[in-house]
Amino acid sequence: MKEDELISRKHTQTSDKEKAKKDPISGTGNILIMEDDDVIREALGEILTHLGYQIELAKNGEEAISLFKAAKSVGQSFNLVIIDLTIRCGMGGKEAIMKLLEIDPNVKALVSSAYSIESVMSDYKSYGFCGVVSKPYNISELSEIISEIIGSNCVK
Repeated sequence: MKEDELISRKHTQTSDKEKAKKDPISGTGNILIMEDDDVIREALGEILTHLGYQIELAKNGEEAISLFKAAKSVGQSFNLVIIDLTIRCGMGGKEAIMKLLEIDPNVKALVSSAYSIESVMSDYKSYGFCGVVSKPYNISELSEIISEIIGSNCVK
């Protein structure tokens, strides 16, 4: 069984009670968050900062691409990009991941959405994502997924 299948299976087999009991996993690294909802973007940034990550925030794909390019131009990189799939104003998740992959084929990205019916959510690897997380976030589960993706080689 492939590592990514094991990660997906592990998360789907964990009961809601077990998820609620787990403490969030702290970590380090640079994370770019692309989220159009101001409240979610700010809250997620604060939570991940509290867990030990350095955070940059973007409200759409255009901002995310700009921040990603700026970091690369000074020799820095993001250990993970969390991408909201559905953006109301501006470039959305599908287009953003394609552009990020053009800039860096090894980018590690996590797709996020409240809409699980999107094909990207069920077939995220074929779009270039390393993982998937649904909204509303369970912080323990999210921190575990982030830790696993940052610590692994994402095969797309």
